[in-house]
Amino acid sequence: MEDIVGFIVPLLAAGAVAGFLAGLLGIGGGIVTIPALFIALEGLGVPIEWRMHTSIATSLVIIIATNSSSVYAHHKKGGVDWAIVKDWWLFILVGAIAGSFFAKTLKTAELVYIFAVLAGLLALKMLLPLDRLKAGDTLPSGLFRFINPMLIGFFSAVMGIGGGSFSVPYMTLYGIPIHRAVGTASLAGLVISVSAGAGYLIGGLSVAGLPSSNIGFVNWPSALIVAVASVFFAPLGAKAAHKMPKKLLSVAFGIFLVVATYRLVTSV
Repeated sequence: MEDIVGFIVPLLAAGAVAGFLAGLLGIGGGIVTIPALFIALEGLGVPIEWRMHTSIATSLVIIIATNSSSVYAHHKKGGVDWAIVKDWWLFILVGAIAGSFFAKTLKTAELVYIFAVLAGLLALKMLLPLDRLKAGDTLPSGLFRFINPMLIGFFSAVMGIGGGSFSVPYMTLYGIPIHRAVGTASLAGLVISVSAGAGYLIGGLSVAGLPSSNIGFVNWPSALIVAVASVFFAPLGAKAAHKMPKKLLSVAFGIFLVVATYRLVTSV
């Protein structure tokens, strides 16, 4: 435990930023915490071949706390569409579990570059004046009603994020107002983080060479430190979100995706 003392301040700072962004944008904050965790875990003795996996798994556990706080804050403001998540949750769960086990087969660089491509496409949708660009007035029915949430869960688990980076642009593409999409994404992200976090924990139990502070791929001291700060700051982000104009919130989300993608790509 002494090894982590030197990383407490930067991890708390990452948790504060992640929590605020979780409330503001409906994301789980993993894109912020993963780079910070990656650096800290080097000092904690996590082997390089499993460091990104441990960063992702630990991030997902943190997102459980962050998104719980964010969901409560958005729900109080009427910003959560519970019907959407009731329709999605099982397929998100299946996709997230599958993604967590699939990620074990990937190298760190592969994880990062897959995310970069997807995040770049989503950022274009949020940044460009494409408000009138819609795939439809309602969310898909039929086969895509099940496949799309499953893919959101799958790729979110592979990337170690709460799902808002995918589900917010997806919902706005089908006419869901940005504020409601952000609040709903927080709840969807909670389903993703619980199921994918469990998958990473179980998947890492058979891996040799991980530090004693790990259970599976989850580094618990790091998770607790970041979670403390993120839970406190998530309601502040949610409060700010409901005061921002729709266009400003959309642009903020697009800028966030660009910056976060650049940070991850340059960290490889």
